[in-house]
Amino acid sequence: MEVAKISNKGQITIPVSVRDRLRLNAGDKVLILEEDGRFYIENATNIAFQRVEEGFRGAAEEAGFETEEQMQEYMKEIRKEVRGY
Repeated sequence: MEVAKISNKGQITIPVSVRDRLRLNAGDKVLILEEDGRFYIENATNIAFQRVEEGFRGAAEEAGFETEEQMQEYMKEIRKEVRGY
């Protein structure tokens, strides 16, 4: 458990141990989530990536890709078409 003090401007300093565990750096954004009356701090970037990953889960298989290499090769072809070479 960590304790943080609130400044007169309503700001808190997140302890180093918590920042390390959340992989937070200066300038990063955090989400404050409420669940059943409890508040949680999350790294906003990690949450965004998790949501994108969930949204695309199964899409590669549905599109007929069996391996990551197949998908990467397809992406290279698309880039060539877009760039015109």
